[in-house]
Amino acid sequence: MNKGIIKLSMTTALLMGTAAMAGGDIEPVEPVTHTDAPVKAVDWSSKHKFFGFAQIGVAFGDGAVKNSQKGDYKFQADRVRLGWKYFSGPLAAKVFLDFAKDGSDKNGLGVPELIKDAFIAYKFDDAMVVKAGVIKTPVGMGFTIPGWNLDVVKRGFDKKLAFERDFGIMISGRDIGFGNDGKVNGLEMGHERPWKGFGYDLMFAGQAGRSGAVKNANPGDDNAYMGRLMFDWGQELHTEVSYGISKSAGGIDATKYAAGKLGAEDYKVFNAGVDSHFNRANVKAEYYNVKNIRGVSGWDMQTLALTGTYYLTDTLEAAVKYIGGSGDKGTLSADASNTYFGLNYYINPKNNKMDRKGRRARNRHRIQLNYVLASGDTEDFDKLDVGAFYAEDTVLLQYQFKF
Repeated sequence: MNKGIIKLSMTTALLMGTAAMAGGDIEPVEPVTHTDAPVKAVDWSSKHKFFGFAQIGVAFGDGAVKNSQKGDYKFQADRVRLGWKYFSGPLAAKVFLDFAKDGSDKNGLGVPELIKDAFIAYKFDDAMVVKAGVIKTPVGMGFTIPGWNLDVVKRGFDKKLAFERDFGIMISGRDIGFGNDGKVNGLEMGHERPWKGFGYDLMFAGQAGRSGAVKNANPGDDNAYMGRLMFDWGQELHTEVSYGISKSAGGIDATKYAAGKLGAEDYKVFNAGVDSHFNRANVKAEYYNVKNIRGVSGWDMQTLALTGTYYLTDTLEAAVKYIGGSGDKGTLSADASNTYFGLNYYINPKNNKMDRKGRRARNRHRIQLNYVLASGDTEDFDKLDVGAFYAEDTVLLQYQFKF
């Protein structure tokens, strides 16, 4: 007889004998019946998107390098980025890295500077999307436009006044009212995808340490609150207003407060913008009014940016951007401006569409040439520490590759 069968028979007999000795009978096992309704099948199909871009440029002229430097020109990589997007039904996520940044957390956000975006999202519908993680903040119309979709090489010195990115939770809505006919996916922070109706963002975050106007931030030291309301009417009109506060914008070290080394005030920002597209032309206007830069009472600034572009041919676009500012810091007051005169050359564009959304595809391979005219109280205005401000005339040349 097969040894396996003998072993199985002996094991069965042993179990039956044990049960009998315990005085119990072996009851037959009743079959299990499921009376509940069958579980509804869930579509777990997902979509991944890998993307990135690089911007390599050079600056010439008197404003290209600082007075303490000896070079006649400066090579620079404005952005070298790779990212991933993930979608699965209402779930989404995004990770965006900038290899032009280092791996430190010098601005106290809680993650390395290398990480630009890292968040998860759940889309209930167009009117309510919840995001959590490191997110581009909703203050500043020009700042929320992607860096690869700019009209001129630099955003301008008002970028320092925005909150940049922050670690927190955001609730957003787009395409509210008037038919819900926009093509928004819940992840965008700019307005390249037009819709008809209202939109909003509410964000609760830690201190906005990546802002040029907030210093000595650390996770848990204090909080920031931001909100934006938008109204869009297709290509012809986009308007928005936003407001934000980053608490204790100079840090929370009481000893340094007393020594006058830190500002204890809250940094406050008001921003308003309008963007309109008409056939070959696009015009934008944006205003900032900020108070208590780096927590210092009376360190205030107002800026106005005016931008116009016009497609000359299917591959060549003319661009002009004026950005003027008025600032105060203690006894120092100054007014100055940078005006960009530019040409954008599109290398092998995907199509000749010139609307807001079509521009996204055209910018994949692009050369930008800008002449920056500096005017006003440029030396004093530069002392206000306003970021990407050119105190003297400068020429900028940049090549962008995107996939």
